[in-house]
Parts: sequence; C-alpha cells; structure tokens
Amino acid sequence: MCEKLLLASASPRRLEILRRLGIEPEVMAVAVTEITKDLPPEELVIANARLKAAAAAKLKPERVILAAETVVALNGQIFGKPKDAADARRMLAALSGRTHSVFTGAAVYQNGEITAAAAETKVTFRKIAAAEIAAYVATGEPLDKAGAYAVQGGAGRFVQSLEGELDNVIGLPVSLVAKMLPLAKFGAKSPCKYSQKVCKN
Repeated sequence: MCEKLLLASASPRRLEILRRLGIEPEVMAVAVTEITKDLPPEELVIANARLKAAAAAKLKPERVILAAETVVALNGQIFGKPKDAADARRMLAALSGRTHSVFTGAAVYQNGEITAAAAETKVTFRKIAAAEIAAYVATGEPLDKAGAYAVQGGAGRFVQSLEGELDNVIGLPVSLVAKMLPLAKFGAKSPCKYSQKVCKN
C-alpha cells in the first residue's frame, strides 16, 4: 500500500497533475501571510512554498508534505493573481507579444526538515488583440491564476512558444519534485522523468 502524500494546496491544477501521475494525495489548504516584499521571483516562490509547507507541518508533523507557489515575472516585475478584471486585462496586455518567465517553488517537508527549490519556464505570447483579452477575462478563468492566465485553458491559444516544463506553468514542476521525493512511494505509475514535456502516458 502506498504512503499518502499531503498536498498543502487548494489548487485543482496541482491536484490534477498529481492524479495524472497516479498519486491521490490528501489535500489540505493552509492559510499563510505570503511574503510580498521585493525579492527576485525565484527566491519569492521558494520562500512562500516553504511557508506553506511549514504551516501544514505544524498541523501534521508526522506526514510527508508538498507545497508550491507560482508567479509570472516579466523583466523582473512579478505578476501574481489579479485583484480584479481590470488588473487581469492589464497583466495580459503587458504579456502580449513578449516572453515572460513562470517560476514555481516546490517545498517538501519530511522527517522534520523542509527542502525547497524552484523551476523556471519561459513562455512567449503572440500579440493579443484588446478584444481577445477582454473576451478571455470575461470568462472569469484568469481571475485566480498567476499572471492572469491558464495555459491549459483558454490562454493556450495565446502561446507562441514555450521553453521548459509545461507542468511548471500549470503550477507544479513535476521533474523537480521527482528529484526531491521518491514519487513511486506515493503511487506514481510513470517510469519516465515525470515531466509532461517528455512523458506521454
């Protein structure tokens, strides 16, 4: 019988990625005051992922815990989740026709210790017309997404090219997590490197 992984996140995207691998984690959302100060995006996502893992560990110290944090960064400016529809339109207009980075930090708690690291994927959007942006924002999909878009959803048509792991953009860098955790221990069925980019099952 596989050990049960604890996912310290309410993100349905992260849960879906784990389920695709054959892992059925216990899900526990944690409330933390996220760090928002001026840090490089890679450091910021690692710090906030650590916070989430630590908060979950206080409640379930005997468990193996996985937490994550994702941000979009353009020329050093961090785009988190938009405040409202107008903010979402602003973010998408800024990303239009440009290459940005998506950083996801992953933190693993086990045996009283937290390890954390981050992955980066570069995403290039084609030029997006204002009407397209408005129509996409009107669907409501961008409002709870870092950078105001879901690459696996309606924003997939905006992507011109992608360099790195798609799962990282969706919210969980599986290849990175696989280096931090023996995923087979939790039921992962894939014999390959786990990345959606290289794993077709």
